[in-house]
This record gives sequence, structure tokens and C-alpha cells, in this order.
Amino acid sequence: MTISVSTPHWDLDASLPPLVLANLSHLGLIKVVGEQGRSFIHGQVTTDITSLADDQWRWGAHCDPKGKMLATFRTFAIKDALFMLMPRDTIAVDLPQLQKYAVFSKATLSDASDEWTLLGVAGEQAGQFITEHFGEINQELTVIEHGAILKDAERFILMLSPDAASTLVAQSKLSVFDAHAWQALEIAAGYPNLAASHAGQYVPQMCNLQAINGISFNKGCYMGQETIARMKYRGGNKRALYILRGHTDLQINLESGLEIALEDGFRRGGQIIEFVQRGSQVLLTAVLANDTENDTKLRFAGDEHSSLTIQALPYSLEEA
Repeated sequence: MTISVSTPHWDLDASLPPLVLANLSHLGLIKVVGEQGRSFIHGQVTTDITSLADDQWRWGAHCDPKGKMLATFRTFAIKDALFMLMPRDTIAVDLPQLQKYAVFSKATLSDASDEWTLLGVAGEQAGQFITEHFGEINQELTVIEHGAILKDAERFILMLSPDAASTLVAQSKLSVFDAHAWQALEIAAGYPNLAASHAGQYVPQMCNLQAINGISFNKGCYMGQETIARMKYRGGNKRALYILRGHTDLQINLESGLEIALEDGFRRGGQIIEFVQRGSQVLLTAVLANDTENDTKLRFAGDEHSSLTIQALPYSLEEA
């Protein structure tokens, strides 16, 4: 059964409806199994996979040998399988790179996106909705009969079999919104959902992975570790992820140019990581110079009447 979706009807600067159920069709899953599956991934990514508990999920990044990210993901385990949750288009870039090295390990990696339906639940009534359908959920990761639930503060990601997802939608009698409803929440959280078109462009700290517990600086060697460690201990990182909100008459995309206001006008600066647009309203994450002040004004290249302002991050970039 295909889940019908509707477009979010609230303004991007308005409060969220009390309960939002969204079809996360923009996300997919890499599945890792095998005797050495977890140890193999541990040696490839920024996350400490060996310390990942059964009731935890973690952010992470998979980098190339130069420390540039090929993918960002949430990772968690269900029984003997490790999963990496990331944008679907990124899987096409990242999975072949992982498989290239997996041939030397007892590990099998596959695209499991079509095996599961991913739904997002948010809003002030999200916890009540989850409790009504699945019981009280307090852990970061809870394995249920037909999948798993990832708890992210007051939001939830449901990983369900297609039949279980269809049954839930039918029982709830709720309108299911498209992925943009969820993407707006991910952007407001300052999360770095890296698209395939951005693979190989950024070191993890340029997208704030260290601030969301997506990098372990105490684990053993992994792909790109030298560059990432050097960024932390010797400095040199000049960029960070920012949240921007504003308006434009353009129909933007990930390649739309950003311009930053200076004393003598505007200059090109920054790249969009993820965005949501509703009419002329836009909300996005972008990589900018990390010394950009919060009162800095920005706009879109090609629309001098557009305006973007920096929003406060919900976490700190200060080193512990």
C-alpha cells in the first residue's frame, strides 16, 4: 500500500501543529551484517561503533581518505544487523565506497531502504501518540515487533515494515505530510543531512558533527581520521554549519548561491546543505565561514530583494 501524503500547510515561521506524522521517503537505510560487520564499520566511520549500546543511536560520518565526508548518518543496531540511516540519494554514493573495502572483511552491506517504511512523529502530542500505539518509549532506540523506534528528544523516527506502517496510518486516521515537514525540523535542529551532491566537500567539523556527538576522538583508526584529528587538536577549520531563515522569489535548489553582506556590498559565500521552501519562505542549513556573526545579513545570488538571517543553533560549538 502506498501512503498518500499532503503538503505542510503551516508557515515556516509558525508554530508546529500539535501532531505531525510525516513520510520520510527522502531517507534510506544501509544494512550491515556478518561476523565482522560492526568491526568493519567501526574502522570506516567517525562513530565509536564498538561502544554503541542496544538502546542507543548515534550520529556519524563516513569520510574519504582525505577526511572529507561521503555521508552523514544516524546509526543503530537491531539484533545482529547494524543500520545507517541517511538521505536516499547519498546511499548511491556511499554504499559502493563501503562495499569496496568490505570485500576484505566478513561483512555484507546492502541497500535496505525498500524493506522498511520510515515515518516521523513530531509536535507536542508526539509522545502521547507513540504511547498510545507502542507503549511508553524512553530509550533512544527501542526495538518493537515490526521494526524500531528512534527517539530524538521529543521527536520520533519509526522504522516499520511496510504493512505495519500502512496499518498505523490507517488506524491513526491522520493526514500524512510529505518529507518537507520533517526536513524543516531537522534544519531547525542544526542537523547535517548531507546530500549526494555534497559528497567529498566537507570535513565533519565543517558541518558541526562534533557538536552532536557524531565524532569519537578516542576510538582507534578510521578512514580520514588524521585530518579530522588535526582539525581538533591543531585548529585550521574555518567553516561551520549555520541555520538561515528568510524569503526569496526564486525557486532555490542545493546549488543556489548565497551572498553575504559586507561594508562595500555583497560577496559570494556559503553553500546550502539542506533547505525547505514554502512559497517565498525558506529555511535552510548552510556552511559558512565560522567567524560569521549572528547579525550578518545574507541573500540569494540573483535576487537582490531576498533576505536571510542567521538563527541560533540549538547546541554549542564551543569545545568542551
